[in-house]
Amino acid sequence: MERESSLLARAQALRTTAHRLATEAPYQWGHMGSCNCGHLAQTVTHLTKAEIHSRAMQRYGDWERQLIDYCPTSGLPIDQTIDEMLALGFSRADLSHLERLSDPTVRRAIPFERRDALRHNQRDDVVLYLRTWADLLEQPLLADVELPNFLTGGLAAPITAAVPVSPVGGQGIVAELVY
Repeated sequence: MERESSLLARAQALRTTAHRLATEAPYQWGHMGSCNCGHLAQTVTHLTKAEIHSRAMQRYGDWERQLIDYCPTSGLPIDQTIDEMLALGFSRADLSHLERLSDPTVRRAIPFERRDALRHNQRDDVVLYLRTWADLLEQPLLADVELPNFLTGGLAAPITAAVPVSPVGGQGIVAELVY
């Protein structure tokens, strides 16, 4: 159950971030608070882009460098920001991949024609990557869901039907179809 809630929390954070990026938020890949990881950090921490950027500027480097240099006992504000993201269930590798849109599993789930042209610093590509990642996180949860069959009142079961098929000039054949 804990794993499920962690998957759901991460998927929701990704979807919230994607929605904000797609509808309203300023995007600037070179800004620590409004780049790919910066936007996810805004969602998770509820800090502004300026607050995240200010925290990040207290130590050298972009998000990838910040993630490499991360130390949970440093007391640095950017490490506290990263702590919150890790506490939600993201890994440092997840966040590093997000900044470059480089996770092989997420990329494989994106249609080839889009995947081949994916650019880490393009808003629409970031939105697609975030939504695809959320879909992947939700898949194992959805696989265990049984939907009710409202026609019979029970759980969905295969429906079998006999359908007459008449070949040209021959006798009738009945085919069994399963829905």
